[in-house]
Amino acid sequence: MSKRTSLAAAAVLVGTVLIAPGSANAGPPGRGGDGVQNIIPITQILAFGQKVTAVAVEYSSEVNPRTLNRDTYTVSDSLYNFRFDPVEDITDPTKRADRTITAVYTNDTPDLNADRQSDPGKYVIVELDSTDPGGNTVMATGNYVKVNPDLQTQVVQNEDVYAQPAKPGQGRGPRLAAASDEAYRPTEPAINLLADDFVYERFTTTTGTMIPYAYHLPDGYDAARKYPVVVILPGQGMGFNGSNEGVQVAADIPATAWLQEKWTGTSEDVIVLAPQNQRVGSAAAQADVMVELLNTFAGEFSVDQDRIYASTVSYGSTLAWAALATYPGLFDGALITGGFAASATQATAVAASGTPVWITHGTHDHLLNVSTTGQASYNRIWNAYMELGKTPAQANELVKYTEYADSAFYEPDRHLAAAPTYEDETILQWLLAQ
Repeated sequence: MSKRTSLAAAAVLVGTVLIAPGSANAGPPGRGGDGVQNIIPITQILAFGQKVTAVAVEYSSEVNPRTLNRDTYTVSDSLYNFRFDPVEDITDPTKRADRTITAVYTNDTPDLNADRQSDPGKYVIVELDSTDPGGNTVMATGNYVKVNPDLQTQVVQNEDVYAQPAKPGQGRGPRLAAASDEAYRPTEPAINLLADDFVYERFTTTTGTMIPYAYHLPDGYDAARKYPVVVILPGQGMGFNGSNEGVQVAADIPATAWLQEKWTGTSEDVIVLAPQNQRVGSAAAQADVMVELLNTFAGEFSVDQDRIYASTVSYGSTLAWAALATYPGLFDGALITGGFAASATQATAVAASGTPVWITHGTHDHLLNVSTTGQASYNRIWNAYMELGKTPAQANELVKYTEYADSAFYEPDRHLAAAPTYEDETILQWLLAQ
């Protein structure tokens, strides 16, 4: 792709700048000797977005796991959530809370062990309850959001930590770090599970418009095979504002869900393409940019031209409706979550193309009234099929609608219909079946 500039080195930055020893909230004092060497956050992307779900505490040598337990550490974090709170809350010391520690074990790399059992290593992995309110990494910046470059995670080592003894089973080994009430801040960029596996690049259209995008190829990608591709069209605030590249992957679940069988319920390999349009010009103009990127991308990688799908969040629906109307047959199926309404003209075009669409919306969406958006889109497309002579049964196979009650949202953001939608693997499997 000749009009593309690599952004691999600036993928998704979710870490902190080292703080000089001796300053407030200084980094670990033991760097280069005994004591805590580094604090490394580990993030995961959940239904409502990315958050710190573990911390790797690095020591100077192999740690004796037999001396560790869930009381060895206290981990605290900011309670800030960009969906509800003012951005000033990020650093407000009164708006913090301790996280619930669910496992403590050693590892030879700053990474999670699926079995939560210790492997020999100098890293102590402290896993945290993902349902805790603290630890969100996405922050507001004006009308946009970005990944916070200065995470507020803090770790206190409450008990002494020991090295492995010289002979296995003989004592607890020499002390690596004494118990302290020092609150250690992150000293290394976060390890962002799955988000770091995406490639982050830029594409320039034939008219000179630049669009950042992220993509992920399946493990063991084989150019001789053909893969379905899911195009993720994010919400308004996840559009590119000049300094927030990559947030369309981190802010919500849709981009990374397709990499995980626990979300999709299928082991099928899928390519994910996540454009980050600049929010400049009409939705139709932004759709044109997205489509040119998609066509170029599909020409470079091994994409199954009969299995190209769109999945949208909020404002991303406007790009999908425009593309479905202007480029009939481009998408083989579309999943519209918490979106804007399709116009009567767009609904007629969708019906004429026969592109299957599944629309989901929250009953009490506080930003987009369900009756004038989700319900209206469904009714317009369904009625358009009736006007084309389809039977109700035929229309029901081509346009589907799900409305979520408040109880379907584990966070009180009833606008993000993508959260309960993606928790229903039958909907994701439906999309891949089109």
